[in-house]
Amino acid sequence: MDHLFHEAHEEVFACTDCLACANCCKTTGPLFTDKDIERISKHLRLSQQQFIEKYLRIDEDKDYVLQKVPCSFLDDQNYCGIYDVRPKACREYPHTDRVNQQQLLNLTAKNVSICPAVEDILEKIKKAI
Repeated sequence: MDHLFHEAHEEVFACTDCLACANCCKTTGPLFTDKDIERISKHLRLSQQQFIEKYLRIDEDKDYVLQKVPCSFLDDQNYCGIYDVRPKACREYPHTDRVNQQQLLNLTAKNVSICPAVEDILEKIKKAI
């Protein structure tokens, strides 16, 4: 399964312009790890506490997430203002190139409604099998 996903992921993202969509940044918020908070706050020249107070909240699962969407770092051209230091969850989105895809199928199903590339990836997989 990983091979099918990874091959389709490479093909789809070779011709996908995420800046034309940016729906992930407009509709969902990533989880922020402690390392993310440390890296981003340093980049923004804020203390970690200042960064948390300004941009984050703790969700029902006790994770740090954005206070609001669309993402505060997304500009009107769909560019990310913290792209080089963005959260791990953003770097890995839509997670279709990770290993153990069978464990991520619920997440992939959810991401179909957010990311058009995920739908294209699944269509390629369907054709392959």
